[in-house]
Amino acid sequence: MTSIPVPEVHIEPWLNKVVEWGSTTSLEMQKDVCLHLTELHGFLLKISETLQHMEPSTAIEKLPMLGQFLGRLCWNPFVIGHEDTRQMLICCLCCLTSSEPQNAIEKKANSWIKGLFCHLLSSSGKGEEDPHIFAQLGCTATDYYDKLLENVISSLIKQLRQSHQDNRTPILAEQVRSISIACIPILTLPEVVPLLEALLLYHGTEPYEVLDSQFLCAVSDAVQRKKIALSESAVLSLWLRHLPSLEKAALDLFQRLIALQSKSFTEMEQIIKDSYLPAAACHLCIFRVTEDFFRSAILESEGNHKIITIIRLFTNCFIHEYYKDNTKARLPLRAYFSHKNTPLVLALLRKVEGLLSSTCIQHLQTIVKMLKHEESNERSHENVFQSWFLLIRLGGWVDIAAEQLLTSDPEISDDLLWLLAFYYNPCNESQSRGRTMMTQTQEAASEVSDVLARTLSRLDIPGMESQKIITIVHELLQDL
Repeated sequence: MTSIPVPEVHIEPWLNKVVEWGSTTSLEMQKDVCLHLTELHGFLLKISETLQHMEPSTAIEKLPMLGQFLGRLCWNPFVIGHEDTRQMLICCLCCLTSSEPQNAIEKKANSWIKGLFCHLLSSSGKGEEDPHIFAQLGCTATDYYDKLLENVISSLIKQLRQSHQDNRTPILAEQVRSISIACIPILTLPEVVPLLEALLLYHGTEPYEVLDSQFLCAVSDAVQRKKIALSESAVLSLWLRHLPSLEKAALDLFQRLIALQSKSFTEMEQIIKDSYLPAAACHLCIFRVTEDFFRSAILESEGNHKIITIIRLFTNCFIHEYYKDNTKARLPLRAYFSHKNTPLVLALLRKVEGLLSSTCIQHLQTIVKMLKHEESNERSHENVFQSWFLLIRLGGWVDIAAEQLLTSDPEISDDLLWLLAFYYNPCNESQSRGRTMMTQTQEAASEVSDVLARTLSRLDIPGMESQKIITIVHELLQDL
């Protein structure tokens, strides 16, 4: 290997930290180890890259504290319990191994490194420490450690569940917190998933959260990155326990849908359903969080029509989940949509299936009348926004209005056009709103095509492509 100038690798601060970690086994110290694992992994990567350009003897000479630093790390169970960090330690030790030791120092270093290798491999449950012992047990080292891990996890799960079911033998809150901290470095192991779920589903009598916040953050991150797969009930419990996890899930869903190039509503709906958020939103407090998230998104995007579409599709999926399981005791659907005008909420929630065309038109005119009444009596930016925000979430009747414009008599078009114009441009004054849809612009065509696309998707008209939709929109705007 070519010798190059050694970059500055400040081991002493990290060595002091590692010495401090080894001084006690308290929960706070364990938590501190877990908190620094990502940063430690990055530092070990830097050391490994440096060592790759140095001879082992040169590295020992130039970095005299390196051996003590790596050795102490290898004997810290929370450090080597983290798979990526343990692998990086092995890489560093490999770089320090002399393939052909030339003197007593290099031979001693190789022997010391060999001992650390044995410890690391046996700690991972994959090493053959003493074949004779395992032969007497009738199993391999791998089988032995896998069975040991399985028994430990099974015992902890049983303890958590018994404590939850039988208050006479409660587990201490500090014990639960300790278990959650111990899971942080190994939570991506498939064998640990049942224990993670038992922890998330555990509810004691304490008036505070017993699970460690860093554990909740780590689980949330692993779920979002698809490192682990938890049951829906465990994910729901995670979101109820830890608000940032729910907010991250909502943000991740929005980012995926916004980045999606396809305009297929079926594909978008499937992504929304797979996120489990619509089903979780049947829990009122989670619904309120998503509602606030949507409100912020629509305000920050200034009514971007793709954001409106995402909110519409999410609300449709939520309502589908709400009605899917009638066995659960839930609040009335109208209670989820906070608005001072309850009749307007009920009108927008009314199902269109089975209604005659004439009944649909009458109902649309009733909706328009309610919205106009609110505008004329209490017109303010907040009131207009609240009515509009309700309409874009429960916008099924807007699609019906677009459908009726294509098929009904011209005399009823004024109210339907007013509704479409309010849906896409709520800030216009009432008297100018009618002119918003008579305006032949590409923006108007894009917005109304979105409505017609949903209508065609709902009607499942075969052979209708996006270009045909846009052509229809231009023709419709020209006729209007």
